[in-house]
Amino acid sequence: DYRREPSRPSPPIDYFDVFKESKEQNFYESQESVIALCTYLQQLIKTIEDLDENQLKDEFFKLLQISLWGNKCDLSLSGGENSSQKTDVLNSLEDLKPFILLNDMEHLWSLLSNCKKTREKASVTRVYIVLNNSGFELVTDLILANFLLSSELATEVHFYGKTIPWFVSDTTIHDFNWLIEQVKHGNHKWMSKCGADWEEYVKMGKWVYHDRIFWTLPHEFCAMPQVAPDLYAELQKAHLILFKGDLNYRKLTGDRKWEFSVPFHQALNGFHPTPLCSVRTLKAEIQVGLKPGQGEQLMASEPCWWTSGKYGIFQYDGPL
Repeated sequence: DYRREPSRPSPPIDYFDVFKESKEQNFYESQESVIALCTYLQQLIKTIEDLDENQLKDEFFKLLQISLWGNKCDLSLSGGENSSQKTDVLNSLEDLKPFILLNDMEHLWSLLSNCKKTREKASVTRVYIVLNNSGFELVTDLILANFLLSSELATEVHFYGKTIPWFVSDTTIHDFNWLIEQVKHGNHKWMSKCGADWEEYVKMGKWVYHDRIFWTLPHEFCAMPQVAPDLYAELQKAHLILFKGDLNYRKLTGDRKWEFSVPFHQALNGFHPTPLCSVRTLKAEIQVGLKPGQGEQLMASEPCWWTSGKYGIFQYDGPL
């Protein structure tokens, strides 16, 4: 006769993240770059009051580019192989500039600096970031978000992550909280200072994390007003939305076989909640808004230009 083991309740399957280890490894292996970025940010914040408009704009552009190239560290591109950030991104920015195919950073600057200038005492400027990968990319997004608050280009940053572990390294609430905790307990003073500040921003409601099931449903974003009208109404409250990464771009453009030169506004197919910008390195066979002949030219010289992650874009849609 056999005795049954007392049964242990198993955790609900939706809490189980099969990608957890590789996400965490990506973060640990990027430590040096994380420390470099945190140090850079903390030194910048010390002098931020003294920067003139042009210097502030340069720093804004620098941190936007760091957030763009942070998107290269994608576990889906590397097939789960090591995708950590081992080179210091800060020093490679100049070399990477020629690989930005579309650069609408100026629009982002004029939009946010205008909000800052015209803002009344008690009013808010909200920037939303629709997140992509956790690990190193998320660090670059949080560094940018920190800068937005410190420079007063925004008064609140809202983050949208995934409700479930979905595409390999996509950010969930667990990843978001885990990463802030890791940075806070990092064994470097500027790194832990960043983590402590970030925890404080969350407590004060200056940083708000949301998950909505819509982001893991099969709909393209132009279906949002019908499928998730409350989310669409929420997005309309933002002054600017940054959509990180490739999958968001595919959903913005409906993943269709567009001609390269089709305007971004047209490819969005009616999805215009508020000014928005796609920040992505190209890893999928879709790109719109290029100059006539530009895509064909790239295709002739580099057939993999749109899937290798080598090129990036800041593609803006909104009133100019």
